[in-house]
Amino acid sequence: MKQFLVKTIANAAALAVAIWLLKDITLTGDNTAREVLTLILVALLFGLVNFFVKPVVKLLALPLYIFTLGLISLVINALMLLLTSWLAGEFDLSFHVDGFWTAVLGGLIVAIVSWAMHMVLPDDD
Repeated sequence: MKQFLVKTIANAAALAVAIWLLKDITLTGDNTAREVLTLILVALLFGLVNFFVKPVVKLLALPLYIFTLGLISLVINALMLLLTSWLAGEFDLSFHVDGFWTAVLGGLIVAIVSWAMHMVLPDDD
């Protein structure tokens, strides 16, 4: 349970930084509390997408990982962010990523910030 909480906090912080840095990634709400709740729900959704969908996509893209020396991971991270944006729209959460290239840059930001947060936050390992 602690590891789940740590990953959710790291995802929320990483998404918040991407939202803050990129104008085409938006999260809106009536007030600050609503925005924080939406951010946490989107972080949970992003974690579920990364847990269930990303391993399947990575397995199917294994030849591309080898061929591109791992650079395809930027595209896969972007696709996971776009999928999260679409699912957020389906769940009536006010989170939106506008465009593929914004998603690529946002995925890179999320990956870097998430890695840094995992270095700072406590973990069971």
